[in-house]
Formats: sequence, structure tokens, C-alpha cells
Amino acid sequence: MDFIFHPIWGKIGGWALQLYRFKRGGVTPLHRRHEGKTLSSGASIERMPAPEKVCISMVQGAGAPAKPVVKPSDLVTVGQLIAEPAGFIGTRIHASVSGVVKGIVEMPTVAGGVAPHIVIENDGQDTGYDFPETGRRLTGPEILSAIQEAGLAGMGGAGFPTHVKMTIPEGKRCELLLINGAECEPFLTADQRLMEEDPDRILRGAGYAMEALGVKEARVGIENNKPAAIAAMEKSAQGFAGVSICPMRTRYPQGSEKQLIQALARREVPQGGLPIDCGVVVLNVGTCAAIADAVERNKPLVERVVTVTGAVGRPSNLLCRIGTSFADAVAYCGGYGDHIEKLISGGPMMGFAQFTDEVTVGKGTSGILALDHDHAKQFEEWPCTHCGKCVQVCPVGLMPLMIDAYSRAGKMDMADEYNAMDCMECGCCSYICPSRRHLTQSIRAAKREILAARNAKKGGK
Repeated sequence: MDFIFHPIWGKIGGWALQLYRFKRGGVTPLHRRHEGKTLSSGASIERMPAPEKVCISMVQGAGAPAKPVVKPSDLVTVGQLIAEPAGFIGTRIHASVSGVVKGIVEMPTVAGGVAPHIVIENDGQDTGYDFPETGRRLTGPEILSAIQEAGLAGMGGAGFPTHVKMTIPEGKRCELLLINGAECEPFLTADQRLMEEDPDRILRGAGYAMEALGVKEARVGIENNKPAAIAAMEKSAQGFAGVSICPMRTRYPQGSEKQLIQALARREVPQGGLPIDCGVVVLNVGTCAAIADAVERNKPLVERVVTVTGAVGRPSNLLCRIGTSFADAVAYCGGYGDHIEKLISGGPMMGFAQFTDEVTVGKGTSGILALDHDHAKQFEEWPCTHCGKCVQVCPVGLMPLMIDAYSRAGKMDMADEYNAMDCMECGCCSYICPSRRHLTQSIRAAKREILAARNAKKGGK
């Protein structure tokens, strides 16, 4: 459904221009500190040497754990298939270094819990790492097949299999492709640097996606706090028909899928629905770059750009092999600073706090953030004052204070009545709460209980 668009005006490079924005709510975390991005925004993408070993998780985003197709003592080369998806919703997993498989072990994952990891000891040869251009021209279905073969997954953090997202269900039609370059999470700059340094590759990938989806128009959304990225993408877009660059207001969570659709497509994803239900597919800029690699070079997803920032010696944007440990990445960036209180996979708003730095980089790992005492202070929770600030900032239009109350009381049926399952877990409510209540955490717990109850009910039929 379309909605009335209310433009706002902003400046980029001294010029006033219309900015796109989402419909309601949102916050500006760390606004006076430029959202922490200045730590790494000036650091060019740097290729990190492959570590001595990689531990590649069989859980790479959505779907059941992948099934290994290698065994201990097997020799593998870079790009070799090492695990098949357990179902349609899943991605193929490939070796990111050449060497010997040392074992398949249970290890912690960045999202919590444990999963099988294939451990590969690097032989230092990088056999198979060279992926020359093939010169091939592919049809739409062949492009989709190449994406699936390459094991591509959403690189903005969610890790949803790209070939699944681009497989249009019967009765649906994609009318518009949106490219997400918002990168609204504080501290993270991997997408920003990719847009500044390699815009042509991103837009070539977008062009292949347009061909596969059968659409004629793509819009790239970039927050206006990234003027260099906007300029680079606009210059590159002149050579791509049907592609437009859309500067957006800097406001979290501008990069969320539904908010991006509101801002750029002026459409609403129906409750409980998907972007394709309103004729839209959304891809991250990093995913588009990986699509170009898959189509042009037959290169699987074996590495990605990761921002390593915060309280580290040298905040950087690293091109890391999948399976690199957080410890190795931080060590390469000069190690930890003093008084580290928290280590996060992703950004501070939607990222996952880690209890060990032995977790490894996955396809959806956008950042490794180390926070010291000044940035990770622990506050005591106080009773809700019913100020309504959480309602004001919720981009989905929920009442977090009510869902939180029912969640803590164990009344999950009432939490469901207040549409807890529509929560996108962006963290705006927790950020703004003057009583320091852990609203997002409480709502997340309610969602788990509600989903478990629904699944149990289905199983009992």
C-alpha cells in the first residue's frame, strides 16, 4: 500500500536536496559523536592475511545447519564446497583457505548457542584462490543458479539466503529492486568503504540481480552522512540504466528492510508479510558486490569486508576470510585497548554480545566492536514511568512498554495481542528508555515463547 510521502531537506557537500525518510519513530544514537563511524570511516579496505586456521560455522544465517561433505584429513582448496544446505532455505558453504580438514567440532556461534564448525588448517598456499573472469554471459535463471552455487547470503547482518530471496513465489511479481547502502548502525563503515572504493562492482551486481528478477528499476538508498559514498555511487550510476541513487535522512533504523521500503518505494510491507508482498526485493550493497563476483568470476562467498572498531589499536575495515576468529582479526588491528567491557558481533544496536573472541566471522558478520567501560556502562533497571518515549521511537508503531510488562508477567498471550511478533528488535526502545529497562531483551524473550507455543500447537494437530 502506498502512503503519503513527506520529504525533508538536508545538505550534502553544501548543496540542499530532498532526502528520503521512513515513516515513523527512530533515534539518532551517538549523534554528537558522529555515531562512532569516524573511527574507521577513513580506513581503506585492507586485505587481512589468511589466518593459520579457520573455523567455518555450519550455521550461516537462516535455515538449519548445513551438512558437511568433507571429513577430517581431507585436503581442500579455496572455494571448494565443504557443506551442503539442509534444505532450500540455506546456503552452500565453501573453504576459505586451502589446507587440511582437522576436524568438525561444536563451537559457539555469534548469534548464541553452538553449532558444528569445520576446522581447516591453512597450508599457506591459497590453492584455488585465483578466480579469473570467465567472460560468460548468463540468462536470468542462470544468474540465480550462479548465486545459489556461490552460497550467497544477505551480508547486511540477517544472512538470509540470496537465492531464496530472489526466487519469486507463484502469484507474486517483483516491480522494484532496492539496494541497501544505509549502514545505519553506529560504528560500522564496511558498506561505506565498499561504496567509496568499488561502486562499479556493486552496480554490476545490481544489474545482474535486475536481470534475474526481471525488473527495470533499482534504487540505492544511502544515508546523507556518507557524502563521499553518495558521490562515488552517483558517478558510477551514470553508466547503468534504470539505477538511481537516493540520499536518505540519517536516522536509525533507516537501513532496516521495512523502513527502507517505506522511504524509497513508498510502500508498506503487510503485517506478517515479506517485501515481495508489495512488489519489492531488497539487497545489501555487499551482497550485490558478491553477486558480481559469482557471475563474472564464478567466485563463492569465501571472504567479506568487516569493520573492526571501537577500543582496538587500529580501527580498520578488513577483507576477512570466512571462519577467521574475532581474536585473530582484533590482533591484526593492534589488539584490544584498556578495560574492555563488551565484545559485539555487528553494531551496538542490533549486534550480539559475545562471551569469547574465539567465535568466527560468518557471511553476515558486518562488524567486530570492542567497547570499553565508557561505552558499555551497566545501569540499574528502574520501574517503568509510562512516559511513552518507547512508543514514540518504535518504527513499527508498537507499544514496547506493554509487551515488556506482559512478557515479564509470563502472559505471552497478551504480549501476542500487542503484536510482539512484529517487533524488529532494533533496540530503539531500550536506547531511549529513561528507566534503563531492557525492553528489547524482554520482547525478544516473549517472541521466543510465542513462537514455541505456535509450533507446539501446530505439532499437536
